[in-house]
Amino acid sequence: MSDRSGLQAAIAAEHAVVYGYGPVGAHLKGAARRYAAARLTAHQNLRDRLAQLITAAGDTPAAAQPAYRLPFAVADAATAKRLAAHLENGSAGAAWDLTAASPPQSEARDLAVTWLTDAAVAAAHWGDVPALPGRPAG
Repeated sequence: MSDRSGLQAAIAAEHAVVYGYGPVGAHLKGAARRYAAARLTAHQNLRDRLAQLITAAGDTPAAAQPAYRLPFAVADAATAKRLAAHLENGSAGAAWDLTAASPPQSEARDLAVTWLTDAAVAAAHWGDVPALPGRPAG
């Protein structure tokens, strides 16, 4: 994967995460809802930063889909938190891929490393602590 294709894959992943936080926030209250809103904002900012990097590289950022299929039904706070952890783990995976695809000391790699850390912390907040966040299975 090249730096450019890594950026396109990253923005595609972030579009899905931004979409997924809608159902998450709709089923939460209080502090959990505020945290979900903060994570949504963080992912929107990340998506926008990725779009800037793609545009600066002379490409057009991949557009968001009109809708995304959720991996399971979200019907209550417990499933909303499970979805949030799933979203953050997927986001960490995209960050891992971008880290691998980007040249050392590049803006894209710096962004991806920070993003991976943030996603791992958020996944842990939602109750999922993988041994190595974002690492491909297998």
